Amino acid sequence: MQFQIEKLVYGGDGIARLPADAKGRGKAVFVPFTLPNECVEARVVKSRPGFVRATLERVVVASPERVEPACEYFGRCGGCHYQHIDYAAQVRFKRDVLRETLRRTAKLELEHEIRVHGSEPWGYRNRTRMRMQHEPKFGLGYHRYNSQELFTVQHCPISSPLINRGIASLWSMGREGRVPKMLYGVQFFANHDDTALLVEIYVHPSSSAKDCEGFASKLRTLVPAIGGVVAFVNPPVEDEPRQRDLALVERPGAYDKFGSNRLMYDVAGHRYCVSGGSFFQTNRFLIDELVHIVTRDCAGRTALDLYAGVGLFTLALAKSFEKVIAVEASPHSFSDLRVNIPSNVSPIRATAEKFLAEHSFKSGVDLVVVDPPRVGLGERTAQALGRIPVSRVTYVSCDPATLSRDLRVLLECGFRVEQMHLIDLFPQTYHMEAVLQLVR
Repeated sequence: MQFQIEKLVYGGDGIARLPADAKGRGKAVFVPFTLPNECVEARVVKSRPGFVRATLERVVVASPERVEPACEYFGRCGGCHYQHIDYAAQVRFKRDVLRETLRRTAKLELEHEIRVHGSEPWGYRNRTRMRMQHEPKFGLGYHRYNSQELFTVQHCPISSPLINRGIASLWSMGREGRVPKMLYGVQFFANHDDTALLVEIYVHPSSSAKDCEGFASKLRTLVPAIGGVVAFVNPPVEDEPRQRDLALVERPGAYDKFGSNRLMYDVAGHRYCVSGGSFFQTNRFLIDELVHIVTRDCAGRTALDLYAGVGLFTLALAKSFEKVIAVEASPHSFSDLRVNIPSNVSPIRATAEKFLAEHSFKSGVDLVVVDPPRVGLGERTAQALGRIPVSRVTYVSCDPATLSRDLRVLLECGFRVEQMHLIDLFPQTYHMEAVLQLVR
């Protein structure tokens, strides 16, 4: 069928409409790898009561913002969604999606423009997680687009050059049969200047991580920049690193290290110890700017940093506040947090929901910073945050849908949006990072 694409929606698809039926407006049709105002031919593959999904067959009339994808795997690999779009247009579309999501879900009409912060569009990832298979032959890659099936890739243009060296070396070992079959996944984490790597490997629970020592030694020989390999024995958790980090709160699992289990990462004049299993932001070109946006023009007696991780924002806040309370649930991130912080920071290991339920802060705090995972704060945590006597909250979000849900609660608690930023930490994908500065 032929469709006219109206706009892009969160998730990466373009949206069109079926012809109107007797009830009025036609069903929404979601077509991936399209742009607004394009005329396309697409094949319907799934129909639901409220919408239809289709696959792109041919672009009949292309948008002037359509470009040739830079990666040979694009369209088959599930890692990227926007490589067919000129980068300047990518961030503009993301801004529009963010604004519309806030309008539709949070019922928020922004009084100010969203400030957009672009990135280098390629080689930006400092952290890349990949799946692995051993039968019928070795393979390394991501999920196939719209599938749980492995799609093998031998390079990744959105990952840093050093990470691509690690990928190439692992492929070389795999072809030689030198990758243990107990491994089901790997993660490469590069430091700020792409000169050092920390590698995490994931081992099936029926195996012993100690049996990976020979593999780790060979990989470090092939890539001398690898300071250490950390082997985790955990069931597969197929999700973003931050979600996996939180999943380890209740069952941290056994691990062994070969070499160092930590990497030193420099951001905005601060040095961070980041160990295997800890969360850290992924765009090596924009982390400094992210920290600056979240913490600038802030000062006072007490700041509360929820979901503090290894202390990315905590260290900057500690320079302008007399006291900072940093709350983190993950055992790995919390261990690093304690190493990284100065003496005026009080680290507390707890979930944000539990911490807020147990503390009333009757004397008030000057600023609260929240940086939750994709699932957002949730209603109870957002309501508890709204009860704190605080006039400023900075919300760092990686999902506009959960942000909008939480924002409805915070707006009902008397907050208003003073400023909003879109920081494009994830070029070539539909993912986005937003920073909202709320006041009341």
